[in-house]
Amino acid sequence: MAIMPTSTRTPTSTAAAILRSARPRQWAKNLLVIAAPLSGGVIDEPHVIPRVLAAFVSFTLAASAVYLFNDVRDAEADRRHPTKRTRPVASGALSSGLATSAAAALAVSSMGIALAVGVELALTMAVYLAVQVLYAMWLKHQPVLDLAIVSAGFLLRAIAGGVATGVELSQWFLLVASFGSLFMVAGKRYSELMSLGEGSGTRRSLETYSESYLRFVWSLAASVTVMAYSLWAFEIRGDSTISWQPISIAPFVLGLMRYAVDIDRGLAGEPEDAVLRDRVLQVLSLMWLATFALGVYST
Repeated sequence: MAIMPTSTRTPTSTAAAILRSARPRQWAKNLLVIAAPLSGGVIDEPHVIPRVLAAFVSFTLAASAVYLFNDVRDAEADRRHPTKRTRPVASGALSSGLATSAAAALAVSSMGIALAVGVELALTMAVYLAVQVLYAMWLKHQPVLDLAIVSAGFLLRAIAGGVATGVELSQWFLLVASFGSLFMVAGKRYSELMSLGEGSGTRRSLETYSESYLRFVWSLAASVTVMAYSLWAFEIRGDSTISWQPISIAPFVLGLMRYAVDIDRGLAGEPEDAVLRDRVLQVLSLMWLATFALGVYST
């Protein structure tokens, strides 16, 4: 009988495993760094674009480091999950030691880029990394707090774009970013609960939540998001003949309602997948972006 080698890892396969653990499909979330300079009407200024790009790269590296660290911490639970068991660390394609080393290298690189842009961005990245480490080690098992921490990750992305480009962040912008993030995160947990069922053992905090409670949270978050966005839209309306900012409320609300359909059906466990497969939602998003941009740049 032939004896199989104990390890088939090669530098190429290890690099591929690290890249898979870094979740390239989720890097789109880091485009939230564009939100503040876009709403501030400065995204087209030459000196802003390099700073936005640097903030995007910094957050991509930091988020990838967090994913790797989280995979190491959750390896045992992931092996009991119907889809997460194929992740490199859980499946054995990537060792915990290599994953941890890669996470550290990515985190250091992220901080280096952030420092090159400015101290405020570096502090934002440091807060993100510290909060995410606490989340992976403890807070992810605390009901309600886990929702708040994941939402904070989205909020910090939006803040990073502002501090990197020197755009003042309004209270309405922060409210929309905060509760919009909570809407997506609560919807993600609701979809997970719907698909996995209670007592799955894959996420401890899910054992505390009920479908009715998570429905209450994402409904409440959606309501606050719409209210805050509407007040913001009327506050920043321009002087043009057509009031594009108030008009942008319509596609914004329709987009939330369309995404809520996926949440209600339990199909928003991976938000980026839900957005990528829904052509109508993409069209509504483009309509919102167009009307919002017209409102900002027609002042």
